[in-house]
Amino acid sequence: MEKQPTSYSDNSPGYNPAPGYPNQTGYPHGQPYGAPYQGQAQGPYPGQPAVTVQPTIYMAAAPLAQPLPDYLGYSIFTLLCCCLPLGVAALVFSMKTRDANTSGNRPVAERNSRTAFILNNTALGIGIVFTIVYIVLIVIINMSY
Repeated sequence: MEKQPTSYSDNSPGYNPAPGYPNQTGYPHGQPYGAPYQGQAQGPYPGQPAVTVQPTIYMAAAPLAQPLPDYLGYSIFTLLCCCLPLGVAALVFSMKTRDANTSGNRPVAERNSRTAFILNNTALGIGIVFTIVYIVLIVIINMSY
């Protein structure tokens, strides 16, 4: 009975009689394992090819046509110069307005912007009234002496 050749026998296509790994097509002979091809870009370490990565593209929500005013500067002024409690409340609503503008939530931004504006105007009015009363009291006290 004649023996049929198997896929690993001498007459198989691609059989390499030399021990070890078969030659890889296109790999230059005489270079150590892992050596780069001629003309290949070199990476930061010897023997490593350079890797090109596409930059990440971040997609954001469509911005509002016109962001609503947050009155942050006005809130800081009323906080420091006019009425501390109302200034703090106005500052909180100003920051909430800025967050709502950033996230694109227009109804919340409108409500917080209006509240911050009203609190700022109230704090400024109270600060002006207290300043006028203080000046009048100082003048009256100095005139009595």
